[in-house]
Amino acid sequence: MNPAVVGSTVTLSLSPSVTLTSGNWAVEETFILTWLGEQQAVFPGYSGRAFVNVTSGALTLSALTVTDSGLYQVQSGDPLLRASVSLTFLYFPPTEPISNVTLKVNQSDLIEHRASGLINCSVSTGSSLSFRWMNGSSEVTAADRVQFTDGNSSLNIVSVSRYDSGPFRCEVFNPISNGTSDSVNFTLYFYTVNGPDHMRLTVNGLNITAFSAGSNLSMLCLAESNPPAQLQWGFRGNLVNATGTMLELFHVRADQSGPYSCLAFNNRTNLYSNRKKKSTKVPLTKPVNF
Repeated sequence: MNPAVVGSTVTLSLSPSVTLTSGNWAVEETFILTWLGEQQAVFPGYSGRAFVNVTSGALTLSALTVTDSGLYQVQSGDPLLRASVSLTFLYFPPTEPISNVTLKVNQSDLIEHRASGLINCSVSTGSSLSFRWMNGSSEVTAADRVQFTDGNSSLNIVSVSRYDSGPFRCEVFNPISNGTSDSVNFTLYFYTVNGPDHMRLTVNGLNITAFSAGSNLSMLCLAESNPPAQLQWGFRGNLVNATGTMLELFHVRADQSGPYSCLAFNNRTNLYSNRKKKSTKVPLTKPVNF
């Protein structure tokens, strides 16, 4: 982290890594330490707060002060190399460690395309906070339907779809600590009835609509819905006493020819107007001739 916080500890490492047998570290024109093999010598002013990894040459410097800011350089004769980096150390307001990251959902049961999902992320303690949101293993980024507010601590998904169910979690960071919330999910209620092309009328595995009198007939109605749709069958525009995905007719007669329909109804996505209950019903109709 650059700039770094006064009072913290930094480690400066070479990239790509290399094995060193000797070398020295300095800031500006002041030597910090030198090493040869397993032996290292720390110069006055850095005693007790500077240490070098004698294999990798990585320098660890603790109890940083503002006066430690400057150009840090490492040199080695075996192998021959020199590298440098400029560091700044600043005072920051006291930073409080993060604890107890929690999520609050405004409403967990949502109807697809008719509601927005809002999640708030909070901590019991912590300051100088940064937030990152995850949906499963993927990071959530701002988009047309995805909004971040309150310093990214709130996530709002507008006009939710069935693919917005989660699991969502919040990761919180500050310069000295981090924390992650438990995951939350939305329950999405949706209703999309597959069109007439998906209503299959089958006899002996054949998707046809003309059959011989005396045949046995199985009609299948498909409706994609959460919760599962309630299905009601109709014949010539009138409801018949048959429900469920399958309507079976045995030894059919010629007077049973005509249009059959399937009415699909989702009791969770009902629309109400003027206190009168409106049901969403989509007819799937195909003529059946004998």
